[in-house]
Amino acid sequence: MPIILQQDIPYDPAAAPRLPGIAPLDPKEWLLVDDAYGPQMAERTRILGEKPGEVLALDSLARPAADELLETVLEHLRARDDFEVSEKVVRRPDGVSVDIDYGDPMRSVGHLVQEDLCLMERRSGYAEHLLTGAVLCFPASWRLSEKFMRPMLAIHKPVDVYDASLARRVQRLLDGVRPGRPLWRFNALGYDDPSLHQPRSEGHSEPSGRARAEARYLRSERQCLVRLPRSNAVVFSIHTYVLDRREMRRGQAGL
Repeated sequence: MPIILQQDIPYDPAAAPRLPGIAPLDPKEWLLVDDAYGPQMAERTRILGEKPGEVLALDSLARPAADELLETVLEHLRARDDFEVSEKVVRRPDGVSVDIDYGDPMRSVGHLVQEDLCLMERRSGYAEHLLTGAVLCFPASWRLSEKFMRPMLAIHKPVDVYDASLARRVQRLLDGVRPGRPLWRFNALGYDDPSLHQPRSEGHSEPSGRARAEARYLRSERQCLVRLPRSNAVVFSIHTYVLDRREMRRGQAGL
C-alpha cells in the first residue's frame, strides 16, 4: 500500500481536550482539502473499486438522508474555488472528473471528498442514534460491518472510556446538533503502520500507551457533526491525517 502523509495539520494534536471535546465549527470549514488530497482520493477510488462491500453501507430507510447528504456536499463544493460542479459531473482539485451517480449517493460522496461520512439517525423506539449509512474508506481499527445499524453505545463498546455516562452525554450532544451550526472535535494516536485503511474486528488487542507514544506515525481524525435539516439525520464526518512524527513541529508529536 502507498504511504500517504500530510506535511501539516491545522490544529495542535497534542492539545487533545477531555472527552467528548466538542467545539463550534464554521460551516464553510466542514469539508477540507489538504496537501494529501490527490493521493488520498486515489486511494479512496482504489478501495471503493476493490472493497465496496466493506466500506459502503446504507439502510433502505436511510436513503432520504443519503440523498440529502449528497445534495449538501455538492452545495458545499459549489461554494469552493477549487471544485467545478455541474449537475452531472464534478471536477476535483486534483483534476479528476467524477460522474455523479444519484442512484448511489454514498459511493458518489466517497469519490468527491477526503472525509469518510457516516449517517446517524434516531429512530422511533431507540434511545440512541443508529449508524444507518456510511462510506468508510479509512477506518481506524474498526469495521463498518460490525457497527452498521447499531446504537452509539454498541458502536463504542470496545472503547474503555466510553461508558454509560459518556454515552448519555454524547446522545444529548447528537440530539442538540442544529442545522447550520456544526460541531467538531479531534483525536490523535500513535501508529506504527501509516496505512489509511486499517479495519480491525471487535476484541482485537490494542497497543499499549507506551507503544502508542513511541510509534513513528501520528494518526489524527478531525471529526465533525452536521445536522441535515430535511431528514434530521446527523452526519459524522472523519478527515484523517497521518504524519511522520520525525517531520512534525516540536511539541505536536509528543503525544
